[in-house]
Amino acid sequence: MALSTLKGVNAVAFARKLSDAAKKPADLIPWQTSLSFDPSRDSDSTVTKDGNVNTQSSVSTDLEIEFINNTSAIADAFYDSLLDGDKMEFWIVHKDRKNADGKYFSWYVQASVSEDSNDNDADDNSTRDVTFSVDGTPKRGWTALTEQQSSDVDYVFRGLDKVAGTGLKETNGGKAWVKETDGGVNGAPSVTSTAV
Repeated sequence: MALSTLKGVNAVAFARKLSDAAKKPADLIPWQTSLSFDPSRDSDSTVTKDGNVNTQSSVSTDLEIEFINNTSAIADAFYDSLLDGDKMEFWIVHKDRKNADGKYFSWYVQASVSEDSNDNDADDNSTRDVTFSVDGTPKRGWTALTEQQSSDVDYVFRGLDKVAGTGLKETNGGKAWVKETDGGVNGAPSVTSTAV
């Protein structure tokens, strides 16, 4: 597999109240503008006659997300976490890193909101900057997205016909562009001639 870069725009955050784990899938946090994820481990060194001896502390993680303030249930859940101590589940999903099973590389943490800053300038949208206190060590893995989560993250091409069905099973009279096969004139693959 070729080496590729991961773009910040493709790292998106999903969250859910931990108490809702058996009731509903995680929600995409709408209109994210910034996501900061910073696991770290402090170390200390003691000088001995035989050389330095290092000790390490547990991993601590800083997690912060900024988004345009909105009326979504997950935005309100952050207030519940701060005011009532509700524990949250949080995923950072990298849309540009997918495995052979079609699952996306993700980080998972359990956290509580420790600060929720709200800016309300007269000439701009209201914004929120939410900081989380993360419990334990973040976990890495691969996650699938539900049809709703996939459509929340990105939308598909639609034709002019009426829409039937939902999510990936939707029909709408259109066909999405496929770069490898649809180049050239009128959707026909472009042909390059070679001299004989």
